[in-house]
Amino acid sequence: MNIPIYQADAFASEVFAGNPAAIMPLEQWLPDKLLQSIAMENNLSETAYLVAKDAGYELRWFTPDVEVDLCGHATLASAHVLFEHLAYEGEEIVFYTRSGELRVTRSSQGLTLDLPAIALVETRVEEAVCAALGAQAVAAAIPAHQPWKVVYEFADEQQVKGLRPDFRALLEASEQSVVVTAPGEQVDFVSRFFGPQVGIDEDPVTGSAHCCLMVYWAEKLGRTKLSARQVSARGGDLQCELIGDRVYLTGQGVTFMTGTVVLPEA
Repeated sequence: MNIPIYQADAFASEVFAGNPAAIMPLEQWLPDKLLQSIAMENNLSETAYLVAKDAGYELRWFTPDVEVDLCGHATLASAHVLFEHLAYEGEEIVFYTRSGELRVTRSSQGLTLDLPAIALVETRVEEAVCAALGAQAVAAAIPAHQPWKVVYEFADEQQVKGLRPDFRALLEASEQSVVVTAPGEQVDFVSRFFGPQVGIDEDPVTGSAHCCLMVYWAEKLGRTKLSARQVSARGGDLQCELIGDRVYLTGQGVTFMTGTVVLPEA
C-alpha cells in the first residue's frame, strides 16, 4: 500500500524555517494504531491526515506520542498542500476536526487560519516550573476550559530567548505544556512552546498556542490586530487578529519534500 506524503514548513516563506509538518491525504481512515505508528516514524511535531468529506476534509493531527485536539501549523501546512499540490479549487478550505470546523483562506497576504479563541484565567506562578525553565515569570494564566497548556509571561523578549529548560524537571513540575511569552522588540509579542507532556520538548511555531496568546495580549495591549514571532531556533512569524470568539492567524507555507510511504497490505 503506497500513500503520498508531503512535508511542508508552516509560518515560513523559505525552507528550514517555521514549523515542519507531514501531510498525508488518505482515501479512507486507517486504524488509529497505524496512524500513530506513522507519526512516530515521521518523528515530526505533527503528522496530519486528510480524508475528503462533503465539500471539505476531515483532518486529524498526531504527535509522535498522541493524537491532539488542535494544531494550527499542521492545518496551515495541510491547506498549503491542497492548494499547491492537489489542485484544490477555490480560495477557502473547510476542515472538520476535533475542535469543530476550521477554515483556511488563501489571499495575497498568505494563508489565514480561522481558529477558536481560548479564554484564559489567572493562575499561580509555580516556582517548580520557573526553576525548570531557568527564569522567574511575572504572571501565569491557564485556559478556562481547555487546560492542556499554561501560559507564563516573562519580563522581556531576551529573557524568553534565553530560556534553557530542563525538560525532565519541567515534565515533573507541570501536567500542562508550557507556553512562555513576553512583549516583543520588533513585534507585539514573542513566545516559545515547551511540550514534553505530549512528546515535543520544543515546538518551533505553535498555531494553537496563539489561540490563547492572542486573547491574552489583546486584553493587555488593548488592540485586536497584533504581530507575533515564535522565537525558537527555527522561528516563525504570524499576523494575528481577534474577532469575537475567533482568532485569525496569517502566515506562509513552503514545501520541503514530497514522497511515498510504503506500507504492507493489511
